[in-house]
Amino acid sequence: MLGKTAGGLYWMFRGLERAENTARLIEAGFRIALTRSTDPASDWRSIIVAAAQKQGFDARHLEYTSQNVSDYLLREPSNPSSVLSVIKAARDNARLVRTALTTEVWIAVNETWMVLTDLLKTPVSEADLPQTLEAIRHQSALVRGALHGTMLRNDPYNFCRLGTFIERADSTARIVNVKYHALLPSPSFVGSRLDNVQWEMILRSVSAHRSFRHAFDDDFNAASIAEFLLLDERFPRSLAFCACNITSNLAALCPTGGEESGSLKAARALQARLQHRDIGSIFEDGLHEFISQSIIDIADIGTRIEQEYRFIS
Repeated sequence: MLGKTAGGLYWMFRGLERAENTARLIEAGFRIALTRSTDPASDWRSIIVAAAQKQGFDARHLEYTSQNVSDYLLREPSNPSSVLSVIKAARDNARLVRTALTTEVWIAVNETWMVLTDLLKTPVSEADLPQTLEAIRHQSALVRGALHGTMLRNDPYNFCRLGTFIERADSTARIVNVKYHALLPSPSFVGSRLDNVQWEMILRSVSAHRSFRHAFDDDFNAASIAEFLLLDERFPRSLAFCACNITSNLAALCPTGGEESGSLKAARALQARLQHRDIGSIFEDGLHEFISQSIIDIADIGTRIEQEYRFIS
């Protein structure tokens, strides 16, 4: 496969996943702000920090309000990671690699672009924000369903899935890091009712609340939730699940009997790091440090993929 085509598929699905994850981050901020009326600005600031967009946001806005943050993350043209920007880029990439896609996938991507362009043509009010975020998640799910239901399991499919799981792993790590590192007003709140409410909101923001209840029954605490989101390979948005799929998709791209690529070796190392840890030792060593290193490792895998498969000729 040509590197340009592989890169188009990879970045198309990174963009679609980023749009959905941005919607989930905003929902986390929205829900947490509703439970903490004393300092909503710090809650919204943590969302911008999690999205790694503080510098760009600060250049355009002086205050961290729900309107400013949601507008910047959803529809700001100068923000290359806004939902509107990444959806346009995903559609442009879909046009570039049209012959590698099924008709159903192309239609789903094009429809997503049209629906969200219309939905985000004006600022989203706080009252309309939940409905808008739901629409973004819904459109992303339609594309993902078309991919799973119609694409041949070959190289194009593997590059699509790599884009999804690299982006998703990064997002899950960041959203857990936001909760643990930025949201609590004081270490004295750890284990308090406020702490538990915030962890529950994080679960809901990644559609994990019911799945967590099935997996852990009544064991509702920070350690169990962190374990579920980071180490549980059954949950499709956990860091461990993403690492496992990154490894399997990269392995499928390697020639049978050939030498493993550097990206595959790095993915195996990340997967092993997650498989051979328990949440207790992670908390002892520092959850923030563990997640920060994971984010670095994920970025390294992404860079290796781009270089090895020559996305830029």
